[in-house]
Order: sequence, then structure tokens, then C-alpha cells
Amino acid sequence: MRVHATAINPLDLQIRRGDYADYVPLPAVIGHDISGVVEEKGADVSEFDIGDEVYYTPKIFGGPGSYAEQHVAEVDLVARKPHNINHLEAASLTLVGGTVWEALVSRAQLAVHETILIHGGAGGVGTVAIQLARAMGARVITTARPSNHELVRSLGADEVIDHTADDYVAAVADLTHGHGVNVVFDTIGGDTLTRSALALADAGRVVSIVDIAQPQNLVDAWGKNAAYHFVFTRQNRGKLDALTNLNERGLIKPVIGAVLPLARVGEAHELLDGGSSRGLRGKVAIDVVGETVELPVP
Repeated sequence: MRVHATAINPLDLQIRRGDYADYVPLPAVIGHDISGVVEEKGADVSEFDIGDEVYYTPKIFGGPGSYAEQHVAEVDLVARKPHNINHLEAASLTLVGGTVWEALVSRAQLAVHETILIHGGAGGVGTVAIQLARAMGARVITTARPSNHELVRSLGADEVIDHTADDYVAAVADLTHGHGVNVVFDTIGGDTLTRSALALADAGRVVSIVDIAQPQNLVDAWGKNAAYHFVFTRQNRGKLDALTNLNERGLIKPVIGAVLPLARVGEAHELLDGGSSRGLRGKVAIDVVGETVELPVP
């Protein structure tokens, strides 16, 4: 593949600082999002032709990543890029989109008319999760700082909790008349994950994509008859094809908060690491073939 664009994920930051040194010895080429064009293919590959636009997540912990001009991938990982978005947008959808699909569809099995609480609605994962939950027919409650309320509502959030001023557990109780939510999707971890059980309805589900950095007291979860799922996603073409369908129907769109060229990928890591304190909303995309620079306004 000729890589046209990639994007930055928290996983990239974790690998860079050595969190997964047993799996990815440093130095290494990292990165987990690719949108580009097929340049060569194996003799047995019939699904794609030279020149096809594709997008995918490279095999995690399975070889060189996406911070590169060219990449070789197993065909089962690769999907056709949505026709109505550009490479920067497509690269901003692959890993987060597949992760959200696994979390809400495969693990939580979110149903029509259920209520979901999405922690961190303005982030790269949260912005996609809101849209998918809305497309699945759920009532969506999310947390975001006031400056991001308009954004998350535009993506499909029915209710927004100001996590900088309000206790989300009390707010959920008010919004659900004491019943709680059917699903909590955690993108924050820490105390946010610990207290999520308090926001659940009976037999609710918590899905977290964050490493467990501290012991969790699950007494409240036990009392709710809750189920917990911890997701470290594995990618495949099926998830991307489903996302392509939703994107081309206008139900999901990537949200890009910043764009930098590949030569400035270190700066892109710093930007993601600073997160909302630097005014970032959505994904940080990397222009591999050009010199695009778009930075958030703090």
C-alpha cells in the first residue's frame, strides 16, 4: 500500500513510552491507522486491484506500523475506503471505529431504546461511539466539558453532562429517574471506571477500552448483577465494511481535531497527550503525502 494518511491513537503513545516493550521492542515503526492506495498485490489476491483506495488497521503487535510511506498488510485486514470521505478522514476511522463496533455491537450488544452513558464524548473514540449508539437506536448520554456540548449534541447525544462541574452518577440518576443506564462505555478509566457501576440499571453492562491501572472494587457492580467487558480490539474487514456502510449512509463521520504532516508526528503525539487542555476534539490525523497543518484553537 502507498500510505496517504494515518492517525494518532493513545495506543501509539503507550507503545512509544515502553508500556508494551515485550510485544514491540523499541525502536520500532508504530501506528495503527492507514488509508491509501494498493500499489502491489500477491498472486492469490482477488479482492483488490492495483489503484484501489483502501483503509485498515495494521495487525496490532504484528509488525511495522503506519507511520510510513508504504505498508504491507494481510488482505483479510484490508477494506475498501468509503467513497465519500478523503484519506485523512478514513484514516481517522479505522482503529477507533473497529474498537467502538466491538464494544457496542459485539460486547455490550446495545439494543434499540436502551440508554447508554459514554464517558469522554468529545474524544477520538467518544465522537464515533455517540454516532454508532445513535444509529443503533439508543438514547445517548455523554460527558463533556461545556465548550464541547454543541459538538457532541450535533453528533447525536441526547443529554450531556458537564464532567467538570457535575457528579455524573447523580446526573444520570436525575436523567433516568433513578433507573440508571443499560450500558456504560468507558474511555477514561481510573475512578471513572470504578464509579460506573453506580450509574447502571439492574443487569447493566460496562465496557471499558482502558488499561486497568488500579484495583477495582466491584461490590456495587455485584449488587447490580452487572457484566463487565474489557476490550483490546482485533481488527478485520467485516468491521470496516460495516463502518463504511454507515458512513456512506450518513450515519457516522470521523471528527478530526488536528492535522499534521508525517515529519511532525512527534508534535502530534504531544498534542494528543495534552488532549482537551489544548482544545483538541476528535482525532489527530497525519498527512503522509502532503504538508497539511490544521491545529486546534485552545
